[in-house]
Amino acid sequence: MRLSRYFLPVLKETPSEAQIVSHRLMLRAGMIRQQSAGIYSWLPLGLKVLKRVEQIVNEEQQRAGHIPLLMPTLQSADLWRESGRFDAYGEELLRMKDRHDRDMLYSPTAEELFTDVFRSYVKSYKDLPLTLYQIQWKFRDEIRPRFGVMRGREFLMKDGYNFDLTKQDALHAYNRHLVSYLRTYERMGLQAIPMRADSGPIGGDNTHEFLVLAETGESEVFYDSEITDLTFGDRQIDYDSVEQCQAVLEEFTSRYARTDETHDEAEFAKVPEERRRTARGIEVGQIFYFGTKYSDAMGATVQDREGNQVAVHMGSHGIGVSRLLGALIEANHDDNGIIWPEGVTPFHVGIVNLKQGDVQADAACQSLYDSFTALGLEPLYDDRKERAGGKFATMDLIGLPWRITVGPRGLKNGVVELTSRRTGASEELPPEQAVEKVAKIYAGL
Repeated sequence: MRLSRYFLPVLKETPSEAQIVSHRLMLRAGMIRQQSAGIYSWLPLGLKVLKRVEQIVNEEQQRAGHIPLLMPTLQSADLWRESGRFDAYGEELLRMKDRHDRDMLYSPTAEELFTDVFRSYVKSYKDLPLTLYQIQWKFRDEIRPRFGVMRGREFLMKDGYNFDLTKQDALHAYNRHLVSYLRTYERMGLQAIPMRADSGPIGGDNTHEFLVLAETGESEVFYDSEITDLTFGDRQIDYDSVEQCQAVLEEFTSRYARTDETHDEAEFAKVPEERRRTARGIEVGQIFYFGTKYSDAMGATVQDREGNQVAVHMGSHGIGVSRLLGALIEANHDDNGIIWPEGVTPFHVGIVNLKQGDVQADAACQSLYDSFTALGLEPLYDDRKERAGGKFATMDLIGLPWRITVGPRGLKNGVVELTSRRTGASEELPPEQAVEKVAKIYAGL
């Protein structure tokens, strides 16, 4: 993409309503625009990152054997009355009536819809286990929406639901989700720590939140510092293996890590003092096992091996897809702007032409652009007739991981400058070697 032809409405000044770094930088980098309290338009740059994150979530869900579908954002209140949540959920639930005076709601979550689909089609234990998921927009009428996409009213969410014959099977689904989430976050360049949490209005006995450590996090967290040394890495996991998934769960949850809602000071005191940490955390996902709570209420049963009708065991598993962009920025920025990890960057490399209109510089930039495109990578070529300082400022603000600077002086020596946004380190390389180095980085993801 040529920047002269792209829609990138960057701002020089920070809007007064932005209170935290991610909100400020998303507005300044032209990623989002607020349309009303807690509701945003996703502009082209923001949408590209959102789609990158969504793609990773989809790939890891399907790697774990989960099946995608899509539910409506508007739901009938009848299903929620069956589950008992229509009146109990509270004012965050946006209720409305259609033209026939029927009660409707804008989905804040989708346990009822998924349970209804399941009970309509699945009748036998032979069709289990089954995990369905969607990535869909949700709405929760927050009383004080703030912090941009971190706590908006409308948000994009992956919500998945497992249906299993027994509690043991459902707990394996729980463990499988924990494994898939660890892999998902690491692919995005995030360390998200699973912490024992409160189930809230969804209910359930077993639940972990995944939190990214950040000064602006809404939750106070308490943890053993050893947990920050753990990485999922490139290990290969058989998701059907109960033992392998259980082993990963034990590895990542055996050390103390809890939110303020479930913090136990006596248990925390058992952690060696030099390893006790208190910080702030941003929730980016949560997994639940809630047994037969919804299947009992809504008649989601199957015939077991003995011919008996039994309620299925369920769990739900969410990832805040749009919220993740805020968390990514909170964890990856400096005074000049965003620093995208390679896995979620909107463009793979920026090309800056220091002398637009110079025949050699223009030709070299076009050659670089064509080379990256041929390799399946997306470059952003700043071909504007603007001062070099302005071009560098824009590239730093939008946070592309790699920048190639092309100018007449370097070309006389047969080189361009390749710069890492994260470290600021630069090196001069022949253009083809710069392309090769960047391509090799992305090939390893």
